[in-house]
Amino acid sequence: MSTFIGNIEVKADEKGRIFVPAGYRKILAEMESKRIVMRRDTDNACLIFYPETVWNDKVAALRNALDEWDPEDQLLLMQFMSDAEMLEPDNQGRILLQKRNFECLNDGQTNSESKEMVFVGMFDRFALWNPEVFANKKLEQHDLAERIRVRMRK
Repeated sequence: MSTFIGNIEVKADEKGRIFVPAGYRKILAEMESKRIVMRRDTDNACLIFYPETVWNDKVAALRNALDEWDPEDQLLLMQFMSDAEMLEPDNQGRILLQKRNFECLNDGQTNSESKEMVFVGMFDRFALWNPEVFANKKLEQHDLAERIRVRMRK
């Protein structure tokens, strides 16, 4: 199976539509996933896009980890699911982002009206960031190398 890799800069049009990168659309087609699920990331000012099959697997795992009769677990599941939206790219490969999603991406940055974004591959899913916010979050090369070394020793 192919994986989502790299980072690809895109720009939204005046209606808030963006092109899903052609390479990502090709992987979605290989996965037989016409629809993608978008949700706000729980920790960062970005949007995460899951092929529908991957999303279904993630939600099933979360649901199995929760007690459906526990009120806190119910609220956790509701909140997680309420931040999600099912999208189907149009015939040209574009998806429409709502204004609230642009606000999420801009995370209080000074260029809050920017329509420039960057897609970032994440193996079985991909993320969409404001390039300035992503650049500020990225680790220095040395820190990245050290963290990878530590994780790979486990």
